[in-house]
Amino acid sequence: MVLWGHSDDPDRSNRSNRSTESPHRQDREDHSAPHRYEEPTERSRLLPGINQGYLSPDDPAISPYNLWSVRALRGVSIIALVLSFIWWIFLLVSIFVSPSMIHPRGSGFFAFAYTTLATGYLVLGLLFFAVPSKPMTISGIILAILLLIDMIIILAVPRLRLEEGWVGIGSVVWVTLISVYQVTQNRAVTWGKREEEERLTGREETRRSLLEWIAVFAETILLATMAIAALLFTATLILRSTDAGLAAPGERYLVNGDSYQVHLVCVGEKTTTANQTVPTILLEGGEGPVEHTLQPFIDDMRLRGSINRYCYWDRPGFGWSDNAPSPHSAGMSADALAEALALAGETGPWVAVSAGVGSLHSRLFASRHLLEVRGIFMIDPLHEAYLGDLGRPGRGFMLWLRGVLSPLGLDRLAGAIVRGRTRQDRVVGQSAYQSGKFIKAKLQESLVAGTMTAAEMESARHVQMGHVPAVVVSSGRRVKRDRKWEERQEDLSHFTDNLLAWDVADDAPHEVWMTARGRELLERRLKELVRKCQEDVASD
Repeated sequence: MVLWGHSDDPDRSNRSNRSTESPHRQDREDHSAPHRYEEPTERSRLLPGINQGYLSPDDPAISPYNLWSVRALRGVSIIALVLSFIWWIFLLVSIFVSPSMIHPRGSGFFAFAYTTLATGYLVLGLLFFAVPSKPMTISGIILAILLLIDMIIILAVPRLRLEEGWVGIGSVVWVTLISVYQVTQNRAVTWGKREEEERLTGREETRRSLLEWIAVFAETILLATMAIAALLFTATLILRSTDAGLAAPGERYLVNGDSYQVHLVCVGEKTTTANQTVPTILLEGGEGPVEHTLQPFIDDMRLRGSINRYCYWDRPGFGWSDNAPSPHSAGMSADALAEALALAGETGPWVAVSAGVGSLHSRLFASRHLLEVRGIFMIDPLHEAYLGDLGRPGRGFMLWLRGVLSPLGLDRLAGAIVRGRTRQDRVVGQSAYQSGKFIKAKLQESLVAGTMTAAEMESARHVQMGHVPAVVVSSGRRVKRDRKWEERQEDLSHFTDNLLAWDVADDAPHEVWMTARGRELLERRLKELVRKCQEDVASD
């Protein structure tokens, strides 16, 4: 007797059932059969035997993390992030204290900026690891191209390659590799996500939850910001490569164990009278590059015959000079100047002429070279009592912040595009204060002003200047509005017992030579001082 709907042949019945089932169901039964049992892998269906159908697309078990290759990529990202963060900390510390053999001759801010970008990119990639998107891929490709261009510029321009050193080159190569890796990772996770969705749900999930859309929007904004930063890095590097082509008027000399170069220029020929060498003016600039401040005025005096010869230099980080290792004090600058002069074969005698904060450097140089410095001329000099103001923590923090932002070159690019600033302006002119090297030099000055430099000035005070003739010319505007400044200007007139004059230039600013009466007074007093020094040299 045959029941309706049944068959006497069980094999036939099983074959009929299999023929009406979906291929996916047959596949599940084949895998679940005892004689077909295999060890589970990452591609085995989750919870076999319990849920024989497809999972819901919203099931949290559907994740690209199910694939070992995706998990491996995430592990590589974590390792890269740890390495990048350690290097970031190292570069941050090196701005304040330069480890041996790791001092870049440039500011070091570019290497720090690139490492910051690499670290931030890795953090971003891990935060949105499981939410890949096309905007992430597109932004990543743009970022990788820009960073590759940056790497080519740094490697192709000799001066940039020298300033950045292996630290800067390694940093830009690292972030370039990270950017390429992040694009690869994004594509791999996208593939893994699609693979798991098709395997566990039967189709690729094209929907996104509200949280995923928020994540995509956030990652797009952040990556666009990084791409803009990289674009600004590139534009600033192009400006730097252009500025590197500006020829230095003098020579660069390796000092301090060949760790960095300083730029030194001597103008005019040495002259002698009665077998005695006429003193040479030794210029020390003030708050900015000497080429933009005091040197043009002194050069005009030489052209008019008021002086015969002068030498000037760029302090570390200024003009064509490299940055010195940190920490760096005024006394270290004085020693670097002495070494450069020796390498150039310049022996004096000298009349030290300085302005503003540069007077601290000149006084230190004079105290360490008593036999060579035959006169001191200071223009509105900075008293050592103000070193505490230079070393204020707030000032140091703002300089550090400016340095960190300097690779973006916002002010330099605006000056070049909108205001027509030339490379002369950016290297030694009115825009020189915007460069990372200059900011690093000012930061170094601030960090040790109240400690190392203050101690050096105290020692210099104890060194007897003897009968070295000196002239002090003060700003009339500053003296009128600041009683303490006047008192300290007067105190500076007593550091030698052979003061020729202390003058207050009426209505003159801090840069006294900027007014006609100020220039007239300075030229007259400097000629008197040189004549007096020449007489002293002749009488020796």
